Amino acid sequence: MASRTLTDPRLHDTPTIGLLPTAGVSVSAFLLFGLQLAGWGHALLAVSLVGAYLVSRELAKDLSLVGIGVAIVSATSVKAEVSWDRFFTIGTVLLLAVAVPYLVDRFVYRRDAIQFPWRTGQPWSRLEKSYIVAVPVLGWLILPFYFISSGAYLNWPHITNGSELARFFVGVNFVGTWDELFFICTCFALLRRHFGVWQANVLQAVIFVSFLWELGYQEWGPILTAPFALLQGWLFARTGSLLYVLIVHLLFDVIVFLAIVHAHNPGVLPIFLV
Repeated sequence: MASRTLTDPRLHDTPTIGLLPTAGVSVSAFLLFGLQLAGWGHALLAVSLVGAYLVSRELAKDLSLVGIGVAIVSATSVKAEVSWDRFFTIGTVLLLAVAVPYLVDRFVYRRDAIQFPWRTGQPWSRLEKSYIVAVPVLGWLILPFYFISSGAYLNWPHITNGSELARFFVGVNFVGTWDELFFICTCFALLRRHFGVWQANVLQAVIFVSFLWELGYQEWGPILTAPFALLQGWLFARTGSLLYVLIVHLLFDVIVFLAIVHAHNPGVLPIFLV
C-alpha cells in the first residue's frame, strides 16, 4: 500500500497573525494547568479570544470552543486521585469539556466542525500496524524507569484495595480516551481549519502536555509526553481515524497503569526491568 500523505483541511484563509491569539490560548492552558496561575491563565485566555475576533470571526469561533473546554477543565484540579468524590467530579468535568464545545458547535454555530471519525474505511499501513505493537513495548521499556527514577509515581495515590485499583484502572483509560476526544478531535481538528498540520500540532501539544503535567506527569515527564502528543496529532492527521489513535493511546495507558502499580508495590508485578 502506498504511503498516505497528510491532507490539508484548512477551510479558512486565516492571516498569519492569527497564530498570535491562537498561541495565547495554548499558553493560557500552560498557565492554568502547568503553573496553576488561574487569574493570569483566564485573563490571557480572554484576551486571546478578543484578539482572535479582531483577526477573524471564524478563528474566534473555533478558538472559543477550545477556550470553553480549557476553562471547564480549569474549574477543578485534575491531579490524579481515586476517592469516589474526585472520581466522579473529575469525570463530570472532563465530559463537560468535550460535550459543551460539541453542543455549541452543533446548536449555536450550526456547524459540524467537531467530529469523532471512528473509522475511515481505509486499511492501516504496515507502518501503522507496527507502531501499534511498538507502543506498548516502548512503554514497557521506558515508563517504569521514568516513574521510579524521577519519583513521579508519587503523584499518583498508593492503591490499597481492590475497589481503588478498579477505579484507578477505569480512570486511566477514561482520561486516555478523553485526551483523544478533546486534544485531538476537538483542539487539533479545530486548529487544522486555519493552520498547517505542524503549527496546529505544536499548539495542541502545548495544551495536551500542560494538562498531563497537572495530572502527574511531572519532573522530566514532558520529555515523554510532548513527543507522544505530537505523534498522536500527526497520526490523526495521517489516518483520520479516532479508532487508531485511541488504540495507540489505550495500549500505552495499560502500561502506565501497570508501571505505576509496580512502582508503588515493588515485586508485585515482576514483569519490568526496573
